[in-house]
Amino acid sequence: MPTNQVLKPAGKQVTFPGRPVDLALADDGRTLVVKNMRSLVFIDVATAKVKQTLALREIKPPPFNAEKDPIAPTGKPPTKKYPVGFSVVGLLVRGEHVYATDSEDHLRVARRQKDGSYAWADPIALFPPKVGGYVFPAGIAALSGEELWVCSSRGNTVQLVNLKTGQAEQAVAVGVAPYMVCCPRPDRAYVTNWGGDPPKPGDPQALSSGSPVRIDPKTGAAGSGTVSVLGRMPGKWKQVRSLRVGLHPSGMAPSPGGKFLYVANANSDTVSVIDTRNDEVVETIPCRPEARLPFGSGANAVAVSPDGRTLYVANGTNNCVAVVRLGRRSAETEVKEEKSALLGLIPTAWYPGALLLSADGKKLFVANVKGVGSLSQPRPVAEGKNTHDFLGSVSILDVPDAKQLAKYTAEVNANNRLGCSLAGLEKPRPDAKPAPVPERHGEPSVFKHVIYVIKENRSYDQILGDMKEGNGDPALCLFGEEVTPNQHKLAREFTLFDNFYCNGALSATGHEWTDAAYVTDYLEKAFGGFTRSYPVDGDDALAFASTGFLWDNALARKRTFRNFGEFTKTTYDPAGATWADVYADHKNGTRKVKINVKPNLQSLVPHTHPGYPGFPLVTPDAYRADLFLEYLKACDRKGEFPNLVYLFLPCNHTVGTTPGFPTPRAMIADNDRALGRIVEAVSKSRFWESTCIFVVEDDPQFGFDHVDGHRSVLQVISPYTRRKHVDHTNYNQTGVVKTIELMLGLPPMNQMDLSSTPLRSCFQEKPDLTPFAAVPNRVPLDEMNPPLKALSGKALYWAKRSMELDFDEADEADEDTLSRILWHSVKGYDAPYPERRIRRKD
Repeated sequence: MPTNQVLKPAGKQVTFPGRPVDLALADDGRTLVVKNMRSLVFIDVATAKVKQTLALREIKPPPFNAEKDPIAPTGKPPTKKYPVGFSVVGLLVRGEHVYATDSEDHLRVARRQKDGSYAWADPIALFPPKVGGYVFPAGIAALSGEELWVCSSRGNTVQLVNLKTGQAEQAVAVGVAPYMVCCPRPDRAYVTNWGGDPPKPGDPQALSSGSPVRIDPKTGAAGSGTVSVLGRMPGKWKQVRSLRVGLHPSGMAPSPGGKFLYVANANSDTVSVIDTRNDEVVETIPCRPEARLPFGSGANAVAVSPDGRTLYVANGTNNCVAVVRLGRRSAETEVKEEKSALLGLIPTAWYPGALLLSADGKKLFVANVKGVGSLSQPRPVAEGKNTHDFLGSVSILDVPDAKQLAKYTAEVNANNRLGCSLAGLEKPRPDAKPAPVPERHGEPSVFKHVIYVIKENRSYDQILGDMKEGNGDPALCLFGEEVTPNQHKLAREFTLFDNFYCNGALSATGHEWTDAAYVTDYLEKAFGGFTRSYPVDGDDALAFASTGFLWDNALARKRTFRNFGEFTKTTYDPAGATWADVYADHKNGTRKVKINVKPNLQSLVPHTHPGYPGFPLVTPDAYRADLFLEYLKACDRKGEFPNLVYLFLPCNHTVGTTPGFPTPRAMIADNDRALGRIVEAVSKSRFWESTCIFVVEDDPQFGFDHVDGHRSVLQVISPYTRRKHVDHTNYNQTGVVKTIELMLGLPPMNQMDLSSTPLRSCFQEKPDLTPFAAVPNRVPLDEMNPPLKALSGKALYWAKRSMELDFDEADEADEDTLSRILWHSVKGYDAPYPERRIRRKD
């Protein structure tokens, strides 16, 4: 997989397009119901075959009334980034009915038909949240035969739904972003709060989808996790206690008799055990495969054996199920051992996110959220692969005995490169000589400075598919050497990488991988709608790993850091400033348009350039390059340059054929020219000998690739980079982060960068100080999209479609529409767009 890991899942594998997030058994255990990304999938347990896929239906909203509708206090209806889907947990079978929470406002109901199939019945609407927008309902629990609890993630409540009336009757306030609800006793309900309790005045805090959440002030990540305890009062329910547990408390399961409740803490790699008799946390169970490993297992779901002695934990990031023997403090039945202990590991497919045991405890069902990656292949092979070609899976396996579990454990550790991880923890050697990429963290490097350039959304074939030196497909190349001459020259003069992969599928996860080398459960389970947030700009505390970002790592080790554009919000003065206005400032060396930049993370404020913009793409990258080059000149005069520099160059995202903006190829040419100028300037500065430049895309989702949808463009530029070399080594973004850590003497942040493959084979021992000479753009940077009045036919149609798209932030534009616009802008409006390119909607 594009994470250095190998998948060899145990048991039978059932694959289907999508991303499964929850499981339930129906028909007396004969049918497994899967809550998939945009459907319910019904699997015959005996044959492990899909027998029905029930696609989710859109619900037509009532006419919007800004005066009467409390859902949108802005006076506008809620905006939709993605079609309604299924995200996170929330699946329950009751008799002939299946209940599932969608990604918007409803509890969906499917009813069993006479022929055994299921069909949708009327959905149940939920109370709207006070913060506006959608409810984003999550976990469900049965309170009685007629009542259900439903978590309202954005409402910070759980809602009591009456199945007889088909209405929500009460909303009970709990913590921030409730995830799952469980009722081990008729007089108690327990709710996991992803974001913990609401912060108190004076607490460090930030927003998550409109709600304040307590944060770690050093990293900006959510710093609290709680379980709300609800009690029944006369006629009503209310929260009676809050229990502190680990970070991102998510999946829960009660012991068979309800004496204990097991809570998976995804951002702490632990399970908290709650004694429901006195509502106390009695044990915290670590779930990492090896105690010496740092954070990064992602324990997010649990299941308990019928005898109450064994706990199964879904370690999402480890691609395994951890098997835990419960100790005396946490087991409902008599056991000898005082403490709970890890017995072994069961291999799964990519990111197990839900677990279920058969009634007899002999079979284990695992929902693998990412399955086997982007391999659903909804189009002919010749037309390439895309990151959105999700192929989710369910594993059906026999619960292993001790002998088989030992074999499984060894396989999991091999799949996750445990040996590499443990070797990466070795202490630095005092006599180690400086090297481009040191062998161990903390050993000296020849580099003192790293420039980390992050761009937007291109695949390898889309840019470099025309290079004969590498494994490319010219038929899938849209922006080849004519448009990107500098990137082609850099690839030829330095090293060409044709086996590099982005870890994520889109920008919300892509920037987390580039910046933190990790993605949390919060994002991995959001693909049914991203209703809470799409935190491409770092504006949601719940999206972040508890270990923070690469710059946090550097600053904690007294390294200097400067940020140009990453995780910022940009405004313009005047507010109506156009691309042409800012481009004129670039050409004339003026600053008539004032650009205001505010970091979305407080920790970035002292280190961020106050005028270097991110989205929207009103500013050409030529202007961004001007700002950086001004800074570089000042540093050159002082003789001081930061150890770590982040440099955001987003214009290769493009804005389609929207009038008033350059053509797609002009925007990408602008991006290419800016990169060339930056590299040339650095290579002619006093810092060149001790500087390494890494250039990556945050993700390749807008492009197709003949090898894999995750394959993308990487460039490594330094005096020690091998010249005129092609490197076929399998690398990915976590390896880039690890290489930067090794160069700057930083420790790994988590298990992903610890185990990753550093970029070694592209470096040489002796430097070649020959500077890079940027080449002029071949496409005019101000080649503008024609105005509507100058267009007709298909060109007019696609220009209007482009104007309908939201380009203010990364990925807000519909991907399929933008892909078509880019295709026709390059290939011509009479060139047929291959219809089967469209990713399959499951």
